[in-house]
Amino acid sequence: MNTNESSENYLETILILSKQHPVVRSVDIANELDFKKSSVSVAMKKLRESGHIQVSPEGYITLTESGRRIADCIYERHQLISSWLIRLGVDPNVAVADACRMEHVISAESFEAIKRHIK
Repeated sequence: MNTNESSENYLETILILSKQHPVVRSVDIANELDFKKSSVSVAMKKLRESGHIQVSPEGYITLTESGRRIADCIYERHQLISSWLIRLGVDPNVAVADACRMEHVISAESFEAIKRHIK
C-alpha cells in the first residue's frame, strides 16, 4: 500500500458509507468525518488522481479495485483490533479510538500474528 493515514481513513470511510447508503458523495464523507467540504474535495481529487476512487459526473464516489483493497485491509484491522481490545477489557470508546490509530501503523506480519492468536 502506497498511502498515508489520511488517505486510508478516507478510503475506509467511503467503504463504510457505501455499505450504509446507495451512493457516496463528498458531502456524506464531510458529514461523517466532521470535516470541511473543501478539505474533503482536495482529498478526493488526490485519491482520484492516485487511482483509488472514481467520481461520476453526478459526484458519486466509488472505490476502484486498488482503493477497495486498501479500504478492506484497514477496515479489517480496525474491526479486529477494536474487538480484541474490548475483549481484553478496554472501554469500547477507547478501544475504537486506539484501533483507529493502530490500524495504520501495524505491520502486516504483526497483524497476521494477532489474527492467528485470536483464532
